[in-house]
Amino acid sequence: MNLQEQIFFEKLNSFINTKTLIKLTLTAKRDKTSDLKSIIVTLVNLKKGFSLSFVYRHNTKDITKNYNFEEGLDLVKKALESDFYSADIYSNTENINYTITPNGKYHLKTNEPTLQPITTFFHDRVKDRLISAEKNVYLRELGITNANWEIRREMSDKFKQINKYIELLEPYLNELSFSDQIHVADMGAGKGYLTFALYDFLTNNQKKNVKMTGVEYRDELVTTCNSIARKSNFDNLNFIQGTIEKTALDRIDILIALHACDTATDEAIYRGIKADASLIVCAPCCHKQIRKQFNVTNELHNVVKFGILKERQAEIITDSLRALIMEAHGYQTNVFEFISTEHTPKNVMIVGRKIRERNPDRQRLFDSIAAIKQLFGIEKHYLETLLEI
Repeated sequence: MNLQEQIFFEKLNSFINTKTLIKLTLTAKRDKTSDLKSIIVTLVNLKKGFSLSFVYRHNTKDITKNYNFEEGLDLVKKALESDFYSADIYSNTENINYTITPNGKYHLKTNEPTLQPITTFFHDRVKDRLISAEKNVYLRELGITNANWEIRREMSDKFKQINKYIELLEPYLNELSFSDQIHVADMGAGKGYLTFALYDFLTNNQKKNVKMTGVEYRDELVTTCNSIARKSNFDNLNFIQGTIEKTALDRIDILIALHACDTATDEAIYRGIKADASLIVCAPCCHKQIRKQFNVTNELHNVVKFGILKERQAEIITDSLRALIMEAHGYQTNVFEFISTEHTPKNVMIVGRKIRERNPDRQRLFDSIAAIKQLFGIEKHYLETLLEI
């Protein structure tokens, strides 16, 4: 064993035994035709104690296996001898890169730590969540959990986002009362992370009779999501190819539109209002339509003369007008943070619940909308055009 290799494995062994290893990655495969792209090694705390979790990342699948420390270190050595040229240790105190060149030279480099230190381990942190990872097929098929139903470390933020989404919607869903089947439309469902979670929660947690349709323009995602729905035995969840504006739906009780770009959010809100949906949930993305119209000649000119401030002001005004227009059509609205800005700057959610027992003061609301538009030199909000206000 050369000196660099000896130092590398001494460090790795120390980080494992002191529980300060964040992860080890093996990359730069020796055989370019190999289906195995990389190996990711992390510490996990199982019922039998701490082990090393190996994620073998292939082109089309991940395989997870757990080993004791001695077995794991031996497998790392063998992988560096036959499968990979490079290894990176990420620990609480330092990062270490060990590289083997094709002509047999060895390099060892140490750097400052770049990842958040680990003080506890996922398996130690048991928290009641509305969406469970255990034996949840769609989470496995979407790559959030591994074959052992453990949350993959790199997908832990997505798992938290899914649960946060359901946590935010739960109070609104509890307020709704349906005597028959609930029809839910998720417009722009994408990969279906949140679509599957909402269907799971409504059917398995709340025991509702639900028919859910995920509308997505990309045909390959529709095919994938329908396959996952069948594997999950989600019989009343179906994905169809189409757009927010034109897809025909016979009934909408709950309309969801997350991260629909620019005026697509308005088209979704319009669909919900015209369908007399009981609940409309939107997380807007991009606000170009109003920003282009800004023509501020009053004291607020200096507020929007800088590009970044103009963009942020456009977001605030666009979503404020959306909420007011929804109120004018009988919805009690709320606007709040959906996802922490740590993960995305597009983090606002607008929720409107239809209030059927009282009529809104439409004229007062229309006057407020007109005053805001005049203040910023806005001619028309796109949602107004759709509704022909």
